[in-house]
Amino acid sequence: MSANYLDGLNERQREAVITLQGPVMIIAGAGSGKTKVLTTRIAHLMRNGVDAFNILSLTFTNKAAKEMKERVEKILGSNEARNLYIGTFHSVFARLLRSDAPKMGYPSDFTIYDADDAKSVVKTIINELNLDDKHYKPNLVYNRISAAKNSLIGPEAYQVDYYLQQEDQRASRPLTGKIYDLYVKRCYKNGAMDFDDLLFKMYQLLKGFPDVLAKYQHKFKYIMIDEYQDTNPAQYEIVKLLGAVHENICVVGDDAQSIYSFRGATIQNILQFEKDYDDVKVVKLEQNYRSTKSILGVANEVIAKNKGQIEKNLWTDNVEGDKIKLVRTNTDNEEGKSVADTIAELKLRNHFANRDFCILYRTNAQSRSFEESLRRQAIPYRIFGGLSFYQRKEIKDFIAYLRIISNSRDEEALKRIINYPVRGIGKTTLEKVAIIANDQNITFWEVLERASEFGFKGGTLEAIANFVIMIQSFRVMLDKHNAYEVAVQVGKSTGIVKELFNDKTTEGLARYENVQELLNSIKEFTETPTEDGELLDDKSLGIYLQQITLLTDADNTNDENSDVVKLMTIHASKGLEFPVVFNVGLEEGLFPSGLSINSREELEEERRLFYVAVTRAKSRLFITYANSRYRFGQLQQNEPSRFLEEIPEKYLDRSYAGGGLRNSGAMGGGASWGNMFDKRKAPGAAAGPSRPAQQEPRPRVISSPTAANHTPSANFTADDPATMEVGMDVEHQKFGFGKIIGLEGAPNNRIATVMFPKAGGEKKIMLNYAKLMIVRQ
Repeated sequence: MSANYLDGLNERQREAVITLQGPVMIIAGAGSGKTKVLTTRIAHLMRNGVDAFNILSLTFTNKAAKEMKERVEKILGSNEARNLYIGTFHSVFARLLRSDAPKMGYPSDFTIYDADDAKSVVKTIINELNLDDKHYKPNLVYNRISAAKNSLIGPEAYQVDYYLQQEDQRASRPLTGKIYDLYVKRCYKNGAMDFDDLLFKMYQLLKGFPDVLAKYQHKFKYIMIDEYQDTNPAQYEIVKLLGAVHENICVVGDDAQSIYSFRGATIQNILQFEKDYDDVKVVKLEQNYRSTKSILGVANEVIAKNKGQIEKNLWTDNVEGDKIKLVRTNTDNEEGKSVADTIAELKLRNHFANRDFCILYRTNAQSRSFEESLRRQAIPYRIFGGLSFYQRKEIKDFIAYLRIISNSRDEEALKRIINYPVRGIGKTTLEKVAIIANDQNITFWEVLERASEFGFKGGTLEAIANFVIMIQSFRVMLDKHNAYEVAVQVGKSTGIVKELFNDKTTEGLARYENVQELLNSIKEFTETPTEDGELLDDKSLGIYLQQITLLTDADNTNDENSDVVKLMTIHASKGLEFPVVFNVGLEEGLFPSGLSINSREELEEERRLFYVAVTRAKSRLFITYANSRYRFGQLQQNEPSRFLEEIPEKYLDRSYAGGGLRNSGAMGGGASWGNMFDKRKAPGAAAGPSRPAQQEPRPRVISSPTAANHTPSANFTADDPATMEVGMDVEHQKFGFGKIIGLEGAPNNRIATVMFPKAGGEKKIMLNYAKLMIVRQ
């Protein structure tokens, strides 16, 4: 072992490494060298006589575990690191369960079901119970079961939990608990555990078998947990059980980077660690080795607005660095062009490589405009942690419809969508179509058009005929309608948009947003001139498909180490760093997400997400937003994100127009970059943001934003939402006078649909946050 392995540590890092006994909490700020601390601490334990077999180190990714083990091996200069229990929660617990699973009735070589396997079992059970699959969608039910397991709620407890049962009743899925029970029994019968069972069954094993618990408590004398802020209730309870005897538990994390509540993670695990154990040693790693002082200043100022956090202040000896460039564009397409132009300019002037750039966005659907602009600049890129926009299944499915409408001979497109959404033309039928087409030397489409001639009968013949008539009706539109009009009709008539809209899971929402983004791109194609200003006469579907085909015929950029620009969601960027970062789409309703600001907890997680985005940058940070953006088929006017108002002016450069946009007229009407908030100032008001830095979450307004200058009545007093009824005349402080045309939701969480004639029409408003006053005659 190298004798000087502690020499490269700063004072706080060294303190974290050499404190070996008792509970330790290491608060590791972004870029503070936590991996180095963890690996050196493991090496220091072994240097002080701790057997590798007695050390348990749990991570969240296999990549992190592999890196830690390699670093420990390098420090020790021996193979002893191979005896360490270092791995993800799931991989380590699977290893332990192999030896003790028979105690619970499982074979030691039990099968581990992935999500697809699990959903298939759920689907089988739903079919066996003859349940309506419109309500009991396997994906939704599986996600419900997964969340229950991660909260350590078994099927028996689930079925007697009043609140869970009420939620299922409201969702029209009252038998979810029964499906959960049958699912667990089916997996048990099959000798299988799903991914969540690796946590749930580990917990049950430790709780139900004292001898097993004692064995592992004495085996793992020293426990270390990486990214502790990301642990869920099951992981928390297992760690507490394992460490109950020796209490040599070291947790490493950063509450400011807790961004995975949608996966079941709870920030309370790290916030309350000091209450769980006596005499906890807290070490704060606050020196950042990654970013400039300007970037850190922004991060510290914004995260300080959160109430639920552990106090800390990142600092650095790095240079001051450039101010953060704040870029406003008129549209999301111009936002994409601005970023691509800036990358090209920085590569030329400052000799950056493509790999030095990363574009971070809140949702995957935002990638399209950046992909298109990068392609036009011939800048190679890679979608990191996800598929390219046009390679996503829902996009390929939709485009397949457009392809078969444009060219009936397109066999691959036809095979892709003939039974999507499900219409009763199954695999056997398609195989028969293929045989006939080959025998007769005709196309698939010709077989379908002449289906009765080739012996198709009954329901199959009817399904084929309906499909042919639908495609023919789309084709009739080609002569008199542009590409967008045809595409919208496809979305409606096929049921694709409705099916995606009805899937309320996180994945379902993302797919729905992606299809809406595709429709937005088609609408822009029909309404946008070419780059030289010429308006194309031909806005047909065929021309659009030709454009898309050429646009998506890119070189393979899947190699992580290749010289490509990275595009990814902020969630996917955690743990990564880049010299230049573009944090894009900083608009209210997009970031923070309009779906995640209904409580202070949700808003604070969105702010932590922004903190993560900012701290990915090493030397330069660009923050961009668009005045208008196509969303859900409508051009919406956007308000800048509240997070922008939380950044002190001293850190911002508002003069930067971004590459070629500086002279492109993107500002529009001579607008000033320095007056981005002017549209919200009252006449004669002083400059500066009008919204306070911290406030209660805003109402979720599900509509196209429309300017409203209503002055509330002098006696305006919000009425109790419970007293609201359909047909009532009401007043809103911003939107003015309107009429309630619909009410939904629980009494304590009502959503009103209100028609506001002078504020853009129909809007959906959460009454707990957007106060309404009943207009009394």
